[in-house]
Amino acid sequence: MEALRLEWSGGAPRLWAAEAMARQGLVTTVSSPAGTAVVVGWVGSVGGRVAGARSLLDEFGRPGTAPRLPTGDYAAVLVCRDRILLMRDEYARIPLFFRESGGRVSAVSTSARRLGGGAEPERRYFCRYLTGNMAQPHSELTPFTGVHRILGGEVVELSITGQIRGRVLQRDRQAQEPPVPSADGPDLRKAAKDLRLALEHAVGRRMGRMTACHVSGGTDSTSVALLAARLLGSGQSHPGDLVLLAGRFGTGELAGEQPYLDEAMEEIRRHAPAARPVIVDADDVADFDDFQHHAGDADEPHAHAFRAPFWSRLHSAAAELGCDTLMTGCGADPIADANPFHLHRLARTGQLRQMTKQARAWAAGSERGLWDVISACVVRPAVPLAAERITALRRRGTVLGGLGNFARPRWLRPGFARAHGFREAGIAESRFMFGRRPEQSLYDVANYVAAPDPLSWRRARQDGFFLSHPFLDPEVVATMRGLPAEATFHPGRSKAVLREAMADLLPSRIRSRAVKIPFNQLYARGLRMHGDELIDLCRSARHPLIAEMFDVEMLCRAVREAQLGIGDSYSWDRMNSSLALVVWLERLERRSSAPGPDMPVIAGS
Repeated sequence: MEALRLEWSGGAPRLWAAEAMARQGLVTTVSSPAGTAVVVGWVGSVGGRVAGARSLLDEFGRPGTAPRLPTGDYAAVLVCRDRILLMRDEYARIPLFFRESGGRVSAVSTSARRLGGGAEPERRYFCRYLTGNMAQPHSELTPFTGVHRILGGEVVELSITGQIRGRVLQRDRQAQEPPVPSADGPDLRKAAKDLRLALEHAVGRRMGRMTACHVSGGTDSTSVALLAARLLGSGQSHPGDLVLLAGRFGTGELAGEQPYLDEAMEEIRRHAPAARPVIVDADDVADFDDFQHHAGDADEPHAHAFRAPFWSRLHSAAAELGCDTLMTGCGADPIADANPFHLHRLARTGQLRQMTKQARAWAAGSERGLWDVISACVVRPAVPLAAERITALRRRGTVLGGLGNFARPRWLRPGFARAHGFREAGIAESRFMFGRRPEQSLYDVANYVAAPDPLSWRRARQDGFFLSHPFLDPEVVATMRGLPAEATFHPGRSKAVLREAMADLLPSRIRSRAVKIPFNQLYARGLRMHGDELIDLCRSARHPLIAEMFDVEMLCRAVREAQLGIGDSYSWDRMNSSLALVVWLERLERRSSAPGPDMPVIAGS
């Protein structure tokens, strides 16, 4: 989807923005003596889009300054008098790409496909994509040669004629900063107070004219919705309406979530009586419904396209009401819980006795074995590729057996993998996931694995909103990053800091629940209903890169194994990603291009 476009005519920049998205408030244009800025998304707060865009232009439009990127979910192009700046916020919800040759940029867009029309496929990208479901958004590669991704937290400076002057990745500097210990020591109440304040700020920044909150009955989504209701009820936020959005399952294992959902709705409405519950019947939805549409029409291959049917149904309900933002509880599991890679830090600093003691407590609290905890939190982060090879050797005999994040799927042809850098991609991905300090890398990784929402971006024009995730707000992440392990780890009590932070708001039944029913039912049903269809899609695919890249019959065997329940979440993710790639490639050339932006913002004279 193209929300903005920058290109050059006669050596002068010409900038357009999508008129329909501007009317919806999804694109904001501001001008000043310093220049013109087009911002997709929001800077500072959803309710202050114009002020945030103007502040961004004022800060970066001054010559000789290099300010820090502000908080928000945005991609922006600033055309100043003497230079052009391209930038994205640190958490990179909104995409931004540029087409480059010989050090000169010829076009900028939020759509890689629009920039790459007719370009040769970038085979290295597909190897990187196939290493795991988070490998796209944090890598510069795109599916098209000559088209590059601007990374989260990056500022690219161009001359007024498009020559690249520099690229600065601010996120890397922040990632190297050590965590700041709490001045008051490992006090749970102090940590909870800090988290509550940060989460309230994060929710408040995302409140719009009509705000929807996804409510599932779990601790995370209920916490976000309760804070939104409390802010509205107390007048601490911009006046607006609140919609409580939920999917209801009347049958199957997910029906067990209904009592928690009912209690969450009742408590939220106690704080905001005018909040409107919107319960969407989801009994007939299954993963892989209309897979060709969800996987094939995306701007890039969408690894989580199999789950899009459920979210699409909820998005449609929110869009019909005119919501301008939709908040979720995504990100709380890795961000607001104790950091398990603290054990890795203890091991590498020689504190083996303390590491073993804490690992035993972790094992007892999570009902796992001691070796399972040490293997997952100490051994695997230290030698991730070697650990995967050993696991694959132990679980031979099936296509999906032993397939983790980085090992080559058996259906990816060895010759293609060698020729286009699959091993190097696996090394790069493992370093991103674990880094030298896995306890710090966890927070960067969480942003890409906890909230994969290309669906939100693709549907934004028709829905009128983007998904937003308060738990992945920089202030919340910084708060949790700075807490000592002693304040966050309480054996047998997951997300102890969050539960304490929300103790006065969460219903006791939700606050004390330890396990939430997963969406396995939707996945199993989807494979039963669509397994043969998925196999037929693979066998009938005609794009030449599919046969060059995949042993199609081996991929079909993987689908059959998944139908029988063979494998685990890692191997199924790899299969899902591969199926999405097959459909995306097959539809790449036959689909028509979406209408481009049609509102001129600035043109060269």
